[in-house]
Amino acid sequence: MKRTLLFAVSASIILAGCGAAEEAQKPTGTSEEAKEQIQEEEKAAEEKPETEGTVAVEDSSEDVAESEEVVQAAPQYEMKSDFSIQNIENPDEKIVLLTIDDAPDKNALEMAKTLKDLNVKAIFFVNGHFLDTPEEGEVLKQIHQMGFPIGNHTYNHKSLRELSEEQQRKEIVDLNDRVEELIGERPQFFRAPFGMNTDYSKQLAADEKMLLMNWTYGYDWEKDYQSKEALADIMVNTPLLRNGANLLMHDRQWTSAALGNIVKGLQNKGYKIVDPELIKTPANKETAAQ
Repeated sequence: MKRTLLFAVSASIILAGCGAAEEAQKPTGTSEEAKEQIQEEEKAAEEKPETEGTVAVEDSSEDVAESEEVVQAAPQYEMKSDFSIQNIENPDEKIVLLTIDDAPDKNALEMAKTLKDLNVKAIFFVNGHFLDTPEEGEVLKQIHQMGFPIGNHTYNHKSLRELSEEQQRKEIVDLNDRVEELIGERPQFFRAPFGMNTDYSKQLAADEKMLLMNWTYGYDWEKDYQSKEALADIMVNTPLLRNGANLLMHDRQWTSAALGNIVKGLQNKGYKIVDPELIKTPANKETAAQ
C-alpha cells in the first residue's frame, strides 16, 4: 500500500511516516496534522491550569496472563502533545510504544506470535478491508485473544481530508462496529491514514472514546529499509529514538522478520516496551471515574 510522504523541519518533533532526510539515515516523523495538534494543545495548556494526573497503581506480576486484569488497573501512562508516551508518576522512565498499522494483512498474526513469545505488547491498528471474510475475522480474533489491543485505522485507508463528513464517519464508525462484532469491544485508539486528520475526524474519535494517535518515527515503507537487517538497525539506532518514542511499523514481511531483533535491540538499550492497555484513553479514563 503506497504512503504519501510529507516533509517538514521541526526542532521539537521529527516527522515520521513521511521522510525528512537527516544526514545518511533519512529519519522520518509525524505528519503535518501532528504539528497542528501540538500547536492546538500548547495553546490550550496556556489558557487553563494543568489537570491532576491519574493515580498509578503498582505493577502486578509480569506473569499477568490475560489483558482483562490489566484493563481494570488505573492507567499508568499518558500520551503527550507530540504523540510520545510518558509514565504519569515517573516521566523520566525509559519507555517506548510499539504500534503496527495496516493489519491484519498477511503478517500480523506472525508478528503477534513473535511479540507474545517475547512477552511484550503492541497496538495493532486494523483496516476494515482486511476483515471482510470470516477467515480474516478469525485472524483478528486470534490476535486479540493473545492480549493485543486493536486500534482503528479506518475501513479503507483513504485520506480523510479528501472525504465528506459522512464518508469519514463510515470509515471510522463502520470499522468500530466491525471490530466490536468480531472481538466484543470497540477500539480505544485511532490513527488516521497518513497521519492526516480533519476537525471532524478528531471530534468523531473523541465521541467514540478513542485516543487520537500519530507516531514519533517509522521507516519500513522506505525502500532502503525493506530488509530484516536494515530495518532492525535503523529502528534501534536512529537518532530519533528517545524516551517515550511512539514507534510506527506495518504489516509487512520484512517488518515481521525484523520484529524480534527490534524488540531485543530496544531492550538491550534499556527501553521498556509499554503495555498499551495501561495508557490513559477517553474510554478507560471514564471507567476509572465511575
